[in-house]
Amino acid sequence: MHDRPRCNGLRLPRREFLSGVAAMSALSAIRASAQEPGAAADPAAIDGPLGIPGPYPGRVIEVRKPGMISDGVRDRAAIKAALDRGMSELTGADDAVSAWRSFFEPGDVVAIKMNPVGRPLANSSTELMLEVVEGLKAAGVKPKDMFVFERYRGEFVDAGMDKGIPDGVNWGGLTYGDDPSQLELSWPDGDLVSGYDPDEFVSMNLIHRDHDPKDDRAYRSHLGTLITRKVNKVVLLPVLKDHGSAGITGALKNMSHGLVNNVARSHSSAEANVCNQFIPQVVSHPIIRKKCVLQIMDGIVGVYQGGPFARAENPHWTWENNALMLATDPVAMDRIEWDQIDAKRRQMGLAPVGAVGKLGEDAEREGFDMRQPQHVVLCGYLGLGEYRREHIDHRVIDA
Repeated sequence: MHDRPRCNGLRLPRREFLSGVAAMSALSAIRASAQEPGAAADPAAIDGPLGIPGPYPGRVIEVRKPGMISDGVRDRAAIKAALDRGMSELTGADDAVSAWRSFFEPGDVVAIKMNPVGRPLANSSTELMLEVVEGLKAAGVKPKDMFVFERYRGEFVDAGMDKGIPDGVNWGGLTYGDDPSQLELSWPDGDLVSGYDPDEFVSMNLIHRDHDPKDDRAYRSHLGTLITRKVNKVVLLPVLKDHGSAGITGALKNMSHGLVNNVARSHSSAEANVCNQFIPQVVSHPIIRKKCVLQIMDGIVGVYQGGPFARAENPHWTWENNALMLATDPVAMDRIEWDQIDAKRRQMGLAPVGAVGKLGEDAEREGFDMRQPQHVVLCGYLGLGEYRREHIDHRVIDA
């Protein structure tokens, strides 16, 4: 018998394991709205041919192609070649167009979820987004039925993502205006993308340290109306990054913190980090599970320290990784990402993300008493994907 609990071949310190157990026990008291109330309790009722974990559970395709970025300059042709190869390998299709058509068809209305938080050094690449748009068009999706978005419109614009949107494609942010409270649901001057659904939310007994416990809104995170009412499928472009509270930020956190409001409550202080609770429960919402059909991780630039940010003053915390990862299973994807970030941290003389505490100099950089990458494993426990490393079909391909 092992002297400590083990997970996927990684030995976890006892305090990390217990924090994960506590988060799982807390989930029993959490409620989620749903148009189909019984579905949340029965994953089989919401799993279809697409959605989470999708038609390829446990499969992660990593395409490596030197030249997707060189000296900070991205090459769209190289990115296209890597994406085409990855789509074919993920699906087993003879070509990329056939691969896109296995997910999408004429009449679909599709959202493309960007991630601008790592600007300026590591956010979802415009070149990758443009190739996703081309793939959707090849499958018969019309530009007017595409929405390129991020949670905050302001962050989307600050990253310059609005400048690369093709003509005819919609874009914006779920949060249209300035909302420090993260509790507003609509804006009178909003657009086709903005707003949150008053009827679809995840409710749990945790609130932001600055919120009033008597305010019912503080306990809910509402799904974007774009997701619940306007699109039937979502393609997500997370970025390969570490994270000060969640340990890593990949496919799972891109959904849990990018598709709903009131997310800061998951890590409103170093003493009250609850990403292990928040991320699994939000991703478990039936609408998110049903509509998030494809994950394409932008690993062209990786961030091993200081994430989710990648600021110009700390370029040494990033590296030119020149890779994309593709999956329908966000848990398997994030399991691989976790391994890769830990490997890079070891190379750079840093502790694994799951072992970083609030100690000495790390306290200022990491910001939290204990990172919680175990949310990946907990999502696996909930049937959201494959977390066991030995059960993951991770294929590394040179394009």
